Amino acid sequence: MNYGLLGEKLGHSFSPQIHSQLASYEYVLVEKKPKEVESFLREKNFQGLNVTIPYKKTVFEFCDEISELARRIGSINTIANRDGKLYGDNTDYYGFRYMVRKLGIQVKGKKALILGNGGAAPAVRAALEDEGADKIVVISRRGEDNYENLSRHYDAQIIANTTPLGMYPNTGEAAIDLSCFPRCEAVYDLIYNPLKTKLLLMADRLGIPNIDGLSMLVAQAKKSCEIFLNREIPDEKVEEIRKNLYQEVSNVCIIGMPGSGKTTVGKKLAECLNKKFVDIDQEIVRTEGKEIPDIFREVGEEGFRKIETSILSQVTKEKGQVIATGGGVVVCPENWELLRQNGKVVFIQRDLRQLEIDGRPISQSRPLSQIYEERIDAYNSWSDFHVENVKVAKTVKEILSGLEG
Repeated sequence: MNYGLLGEKLGHSFSPQIHSQLASYEYVLVEKKPKEVESFLREKNFQGLNVTIPYKKTVFEFCDEISELARRIGSINTIANRDGKLYGDNTDYYGFRYMVRKLGIQVKGKKALILGNGGAAPAVRAALEDEGADKIVVISRRGEDNYENLSRHYDAQIIANTTPLGMYPNTGEAAIDLSCFPRCEAVYDLIYNPLKTKLLLMADRLGIPNIDGLSMLVAQAKKSCEIFLNREIPDEKVEEIRKNLYQEVSNVCIIGMPGSGKTTVGKKLAECLNKKFVDIDQEIVRTEGKEIPDIFREVGEEGFRKIETSILSQVTKEKGQVIATGGGVVVCPENWELLRQNGKVVFIQRDLRQLEIDGRPISQSRPLSQIYEERIDAYNSWSDFHVENVKVAKTVKEILSGLEG
């Protein structure tokens, strides 16, 4: 092999996709059990490696040369084979500093909180130190500063999450409640699956600038590639790859009144974007084995909404989809986070006189104008942008333009 990612359990990784856009070399995933690591590294049948948990400290003893930065941080995530000599470095540091620059919030002179003390936490601490943070506090489960005495640090201005809380498949979790931090100016989350963790969605609600870990992932990969090949790569490449990756994995969730054309537009949009199409109402019918009017008759609207949220929570965890929702999805506030965790939300509008009501219990229960007035504020506030559905082709074109913007 030429290059790859070394870890114990890697599952799905974006690293091969990223490195294929950085250079033309082969890049593979290398899963090794702890007892296999030593022989693999001593054989040196590779040109370069990225290293992930649980081997970032293990590989120290096998490196012939180690950068000052990696020694300072205490972990290695990049190894280059230089004529049979293994050189160890840490590129998480560069990745996090790229996040800081991209978000654009001044760190110098401010109090910073790091959630978690494992994995990339030491690299984040070193980066914050070099960015000039005034005080850096690491919160761990059992350390001097922990979640039981977190109130001592509610004055933190910068917050960086290095814990796995909120990571797929256990989305919807967060280590802290951001509303307790009135002085917070920026939130960095190293997680990139989902694209928006519960922590970042809280930041959105509170109007706090925030950034996910996708930029860090690409930036540290770029630095690793530079170490592998011993040549510089323009920083502009990071944003180019991040955008490509985001477009590939993100969801597009379509909301709007019942009968507004969400399914028809969604199918065409999925075809244009080469994404999977999912209709939430159809998923409910498939899962429950009953038509929606029958579900309403048996459990009422409240029961139906619980089923809808349950289905939505499973579907929106996955990525690379166009998702058409039911018209009443905005009735349940918890659905806002589910729709926004992995992409954009588009509101499709249509003249109320053109909306179909056959087979739609809610639409038949009272005037459409009343239903529209009850939901319009949510449709607007939940969506990134809206389009008028007059002709499907034109509507799809407008959505594609909005997604690019």
